[in-house]
Amino acid sequence: MCSEKSRFLELFKTEKPVLAMIHLKGDSSEEKLEIAKTEIDQLIENGIDAVIIENYFGSPEDVEEVLKYIRKERNHMIYGINILDDDKRAFELAMKYDAKFIQLDSVAGHLNMENDVEFHDFIQKMRQQTNAFVLGGVRFKYQPYLSEKSLEEDLKIGMSRCDGIVVTGTGTGMETDLDKIKEFRAIIGDDFPLVVGAGLTAENCDTQLAIADAAIIGSYLKDNYKDYGNVSVEHVKHFMGELEKCREKEKCK
Repeated sequence: MCSEKSRFLELFKTEKPVLAMIHLKGDSSEEKLEIAKTEIDQLIENGIDAVIIENYFGSPEDVEEVLKYIRKERNHMIYGINILDDDKRAFELAMKYDAKFIQLDSVAGHLNMENDVEFHDFIQKMRQQTNAFVLGGVRFKYQPYLSEKSLEEDLKIGMSRCDGIVVTGTGTGMETDLDKIKEFRAIIGDDFPLVVGAGLTAENCDTQLAIADAAIIGSYLKDNYKDYGNVSVEHVKHFMGELEKCREKEKCK
């Protein structure tokens, strides 16, 4: 039987896969779709392994329009979904548009005991209905900490609810503390996927991906290194060049 680590990572043809955010910027639904199309081309054609369609500047309806386009025109690529503040909609869209994975900002630690029981039942029910992998945050940026459990307890619970744990720092585009990545790895072990979810750069990918298995990246690939910027092909190529050095090191292990 495949381990959780190999099952998720088998989606990709390379070590240390990188998943890029599509933030859906634009002044209208039509413009958001056109910008998303351009960004997808810029990212995938320059080596990014997958994209995550997120309603960061858009709506769930905008996400769906992009998913319609991908399924019709780009269904050979790997794509996932993150619907902020609506996990149920994320599962529904993943099932409808054959997304390979769903990112949930938090799968443990963000709810009190009573609400967490309901959340657990919801997650288990939805996971039974889809083949999409689930990447879940614990102590994730902007998420509350209400469980009153230890980090180890919350991570173990999180592992039962997802196929990969996502670790971040305190905010979008802010570097994830290396000690936090190491702590997460020590607790979840080497056989469960660990994904760096924020603040990855060409300068820190070597040290961070020496510990983590994959990464989600957004701001660094923009022309101004901010979430509201435009994807820069120059930044993508520079990042991927540094990432290839990390991958070569993995092959030599």
